[in-house]
Parts: sequence; structure tokens; C-alpha cells
Amino acid sequence: MPDLLLELRSEEIPARMQRKAAGDLRKMLTDGLVEAGLTYEAAREYWTPRRLALDIRGLTARSKDIREEIKGPSTTAPEQAVQGFLRKAGLSSIADAHVHSDPKKGDFYVAHISKPGRMAEEIIAELVPGIIRNFPWPKSMRWGPASAKPGSLRWVRPLQSIVCTFGPETEEPVVVDFEIDGIRAGNITYGHRFHAPGPITVRRFDDYVAKLEAAKVVLDADRRKEIILADARNIAFANGLDLVEDEGLLEEVSGLVEWPVVLMGEFEQDFLTIPGEVIRLTIRANQKCFVTRPQGAGEDLSNRFILVANIEAADGGKEIAYGNGKVVRARLSDALYFWKTDQGDLPDLDQLTESAAKFGLDLKKPLDQRMARLDHLNVTFHAKLGTQGQRVERIKRLAEALAPVVGADNALVTRAAVLAKADLQTEVVGEFPELQGAMGRKYALLQGEHASVAATAEEHYKPQGPSDRVPTDPVSVAVALADKLDTLTGFWAIDEKPTGSKDPFALRRAALGVVRILIENRIRLALTSVFAKAFANLKSGADQSSDLLAFFHDRLKVYLRESGARHDLIDAVLSAGSRPISLLVGEMSAKPTEGGAVPPASHSVAPPSALPGISPTRGEIGQSPNDDLLQIVRRVEALGSLLDTDEGKNLLAGTKRAANILAAEEKKKTLVAEAVEPARFREEGEKKLFAAVNQAEKEAGQAIQNEDFSAAMLALSVLREPVDSFFEGVLVNDEDQAVRANRLALLARIRAATDQVADFSKIVG
Repeated sequence: MPDLLLELRSEEIPARMQRKAAGDLRKMLTDGLVEAGLTYEAAREYWTPRRLALDIRGLTARSKDIREEIKGPSTTAPEQAVQGFLRKAGLSSIADAHVHSDPKKGDFYVAHISKPGRMAEEIIAELVPGIIRNFPWPKSMRWGPASAKPGSLRWVRPLQSIVCTFGPETEEPVVVDFEIDGIRAGNITYGHRFHAPGPITVRRFDDYVAKLEAAKVVLDADRRKEIILADARNIAFANGLDLVEDEGLLEEVSGLVEWPVVLMGEFEQDFLTIPGEVIRLTIRANQKCFVTRPQGAGEDLSNRFILVANIEAADGGKEIAYGNGKVVRARLSDALYFWKTDQGDLPDLDQLTESAAKFGLDLKKPLDQRMARLDHLNVTFHAKLGTQGQRVERIKRLAEALAPVVGADNALVTRAAVLAKADLQTEVVGEFPELQGAMGRKYALLQGEHASVAATAEEHYKPQGPSDRVPTDPVSVAVALADKLDTLTGFWAIDEKPTGSKDPFALRRAALGVVRILIENRIRLALTSVFAKAFANLKSGADQSSDLLAFFHDRLKVYLRESGARHDLIDAVLSAGSRPISLLVGEMSAKPTEGGAVPPASHSVAPPSALPGISPTRGEIGQSPNDDLLQIVRRVEALGSLLDTDEGKNLLAGTKRAANILAAEEKKKTLVAEAVEPARFREEGEKKLFAAVNQAEKEAGQAIQNEDFSAAMLALSVLREPVDSFFEGVLVNDEDQAVRANRLALLARIRAATDQVADFSKIVG
């Protein structure tokens, strides 16, 4: 089977684009080959700063001949239908069609289409120029004299040559001949820009790789990463140091060199007074270098750094290392200046007294000065949501309200909330925005703040992703929740919600952060009450608590599904808690009726304090168990445990049967008794089920009041046998209307009992 080698060589491709571009090239070409009727055994992409390459093995030499029949209309069909058939089949005249007969449908037209297969070289030569012209680079450019012409070639950087060879391993491959904007495909490539700039003739992938390696080009990006990492570790170890590893930097550096040469540079010890994070970011951002630390020295850095060159210098790299050291020293001098400046007084201190008084700030402290300036300058947070100072005030109020809920000291929460955003006005964060929070913590500790207040400056931004940890200190938790909830309610109030894949303000991440903080810290919180407080803090926009709660439910579903929970169990619990629950514990007890008449159906909504899951301590701040995410999680866990048992599976079947019958009758507006009347029982199965429901409701209701959902599930599981017996021995749709209505009310009791924990109709199985 023939193999295909394709190389697109250009000027330097930005490192951040290389991996995706190589993957796009593989997908676009292999998809095109398959669509054209070819098959292949394997395909792998490669990339360096100056080339994208593709190795496709076992590609068929020719596509198969295609023979197909396209069925057309009846021979008596109108002319419009016949013309449509001709266009579809690609026929010029109906005379080119065949007539087939069907005993039932009569005669109809059929087009016999025959398409001969094509040689793979022809297909490749047709595909590749189109792929190059339509390649999805994030940014591209035109170049040279041809760039002035409409439709001229665009590429990420000037495209210089194309290699395209095809053939079996046992024969000499052919060059697939095609041309695009004056660049003709061939079998000539070039090695390292400095070490081997001359032309190299290649045949197929294996000798292509070998000849590039001899020409100082390591084609495999993962192998370049391995070389860099191994050499960096070794040179650090040889100097009594440990490499501070950085996967993101390693990926980037491997995309900057074709022939990695690892060297060590150094800077003065005096710069080590700068925080390690600042040193690391300075060296990383400006010189793409790795930092090191003395072996066994914990987090302290050394004054040596690792750089990766793209050339083997005659002096062993001394001048390269020295030149990098000069740049690093200059950058660290700036960083040292920023670090020291942030610990001094601001020049406009006399203008900050009003802002300091507003937030209770001490202008003798540097970080307090920065917070006062943040407010004084009226730095905009969002045009419709006010300034950063106004936002800090909202966060403070909300955090103070949350403090008792999470068990945090109110004074510490107030102080932490006020200082949380202060480092946005520091010089270091201005230079390195990714250090916001981390620098706030350092500056807070330097001015003697409580450890929890300092930690909050950094931790209130967490979690910033699924792998990031959540804050656990109560002060950090209160401010982190307040920060995220203010963001969410603010953007909901001005109708800036996520749409489709667009989420410019990272609101999904903020909501998932709230979910994780509450669940992983096992915090009970009535979200609707918090939403109300947060919306009230805003000066504009409408209260959209209901819609925002639904958004949180979606984020909770994502969190639980990723944790392994079944989606149907989540829907069952949410559905049970989202609708008014009638027929609660004690509400459906037997009641006498006058004259034996069956009263009309009645569904009254229980008061909020009586709804399942609302304890007295929470009654004032929530009217639905669905605003307490931790309680939802506990219900899902308990429901899953129940359904893992035989009792649970059988109860599910019986309960769903009861619910389906009841729903069907309610849809037909069949009369359902307001309450179950034991006097109307005719069968033993009715009596047993009624007694079991009474007992299960009582025990499950008490367990729910105690928030012991496992016990509630266990109480409901005893309904399995009486429900089964009821359906085996009792006909629900009795001819007697009163008896039928009474039995339907009994089914409603089953549904109401299980609805205390979940809507069983939503469960699959």
C-alpha cells in the first residue's frame, strides 16, 4: 500500500498555533481523501517552527468505481417532476434514463450512474491546494508582489516550499504535481536555518525524518520536549539545583526551536529579594526561560535560570547565556522597582481621605492606600454595573450577610472584602495581571493583616477551573461566594447572560465555582435569599432570581454528571422540588364526607415552612428545597443508593405505574377524591397499601425534617410489597365512580409520598 508524505514549509509559525494547525491539516486532508473514496491505515501529524508535516500510511492507490441507481418518478409524472429527477441524477435527457416496472406502482424512471475510480495522485493534487487556500489560521498574511492581486494566497507566514511524495515502500515514490501561487510541489526541503540551509532531496517519510535530523531538525515536537526537559533537569542537577518545571512553557519553547540546545544563565543574588512568583513570571514572560531552586530549598529560587537556544554555538553557548542574562537582569530591575514601590506611600495620598473614610481604611498602610485609590479613581468595572469601588461595597455587604452562614468572623470578613481587590492598583499586578490575588496576599501579610484576611485576597478568586482547589477558610469562603454571586446577579440584572458557546464574562465558571464551594465545603445556603440581597444591592436592572436559579441547576447537573451521578436522578430530584407539592404528610389523611359524596379534586399548596427540606432555621430565606444545592446533592446520593437495591428497583416500577395511571386519568379530567376514605375500601390490598402509605409518609417526612435522606428512602422502600399487591389484586378503574376516585386518591398518596424526595416518573428504568 502506498504512503503519502506532505510538508508545508514556511517562515516561523507562532508556537501557540503549531499543534492545532498540524491537527487541522491531518483532519482536513484525511477527511477529503475518505470523501473521495480512498482509505488509509494510519495518519500522524508533525510540526516545527518552520514546517507542518503529515505522514499517511497505507493509502489506497485508486478510489473504487461507483455504480448506483437513482430512483425517479413515475413515467406518467408531470414534466416538473421529471426535470427535477434529471437534475438530481445529472442526466441531460430522459432518454438516458431506464424504465423499471413495479407490479403495484407501475413503470418508473431509474438513472444508472457509473463513476470510474480515480488515481490517488489526482485526488491529492486536487485536494491539497484547496486545503492550503482555506486553512483555518487564527491570523494569516499575504506577501510578495502577488499579494496585491485579489484572491492571492494567505498563510500564517510566507509559505516557501511544498513536499508531496506518494508511493509504495518497495518502489520509488512519485512527486504529486500541483502548484499554488507559483509554489510547485516537489521532493526538496531544507534543514536548520543556520546549520544546514542547503536543499535536501527526500523520498518518503522515513528518510525525510532521518535527513532532517542530520540537518539539525528534530521533527517530532514531543521528542523536542523530552530533550529539553531531560537536558534541563540534568544541567540543573549538575549545578546542585532543581528545575522548576512548567508544562506550558515547555510546550511553548519546543515550538520555538528546531534543534534544542539547553544552556544555563544567571543573575545577581540581590534580585532574590523579589517574590519568587514575580521572578518566575518576569523570566518566563520576557525570555521564555525556566527558573531553578537549590536542591531541598523548598519554594526559594536560585539565581540561575535555564534557557533553550536553537543553535550550537562555537563557544558552547557562553555568549548566548550572557546575552539572555543581560535581558533578565534588566527585567528583574524593573520588577524590583515595582516591588519596592508597592510597599511605599502613594504620591496622591492627600486625595484619598474620602475613599478611606468610606471603607474604614488606614492610610498609613500601603495596601489600604491602593484600595482607596481604586475607589477614588472611579475605575470602571462595567459601564452598567458601576465602578470597582461600588462593586467592592456590594461584595462587602453580601459577604457580611454570608459570614454567619459559613461560620466566619464578621470583622475579618469585612476587612478581607475591603482589601480583596486592592492589589489591582499595585505596580506588580499592573505588569503581571495573572498575579492579582497572589500579590494581594503578600502585601497584606507585609502590613500585618490577619492570616485569613491575607489568604482571602488570593483565595476569593478560586476555583478558577475544574482542577483548581476551592477555598476552605470561612473568611475566604464568604468573600469568594460574595464575589461570584455579585458578578452573576449583576450580569443577570443587565441581561448579559451566556449564550450558546459565548460566555465573555466567564459566568458559567463563576456559577460552577459557587457550586463547588458549597458542595465541597458542605455548606447549606438558600440561594434565592442571597440572590434577593445581591439584586437589592444593585442600582439598576431587574431581579431575575428564578432564571438565575435555573442556571445554577444546569451548572449543578454538569458538576454531578462529572462526578458520576446519573442525569435522570438529578432531574428527578430537581423536578420534585421545583413544583408546588400538594398532598403532603398528613394532608391526605382520611376525612369523612357528607352523604358519602365524592368531593371534587383539590390541590392546595402547602405553606413554605411546611415544604420538604426547609428547616426552621432556613424557613425565612427560602421557599423551595431546590435553592439549597447541598440538599439536592444529598437527595441524589440517597436516591442512587435506594435504586441500587432490589427494593428500590421494584418500588420504582410500582410507583411509575401508579403515576402513569394517575396522570392519564388526570389528563382525561377523571374525578380524583380530595382525600382517601377507608370506608370505601373493598379489597384487602387497598387497606394494606393505605396503612403502608400512612406509615411511610410519617417516617419519610420525619426523616426529611431531620435531613436524613437515606432514612427517608428506607422508609419509602417498604411500599414495594403493598404497591405490588395492590396492582395484582385491585382494579383501579372500578365501575363505581366513588370507588374509582378513592383508589385514584390512593395512587396520589403514593406519588405524594415519593415526591417528597424525587419525581420517580423522571427516572429511567
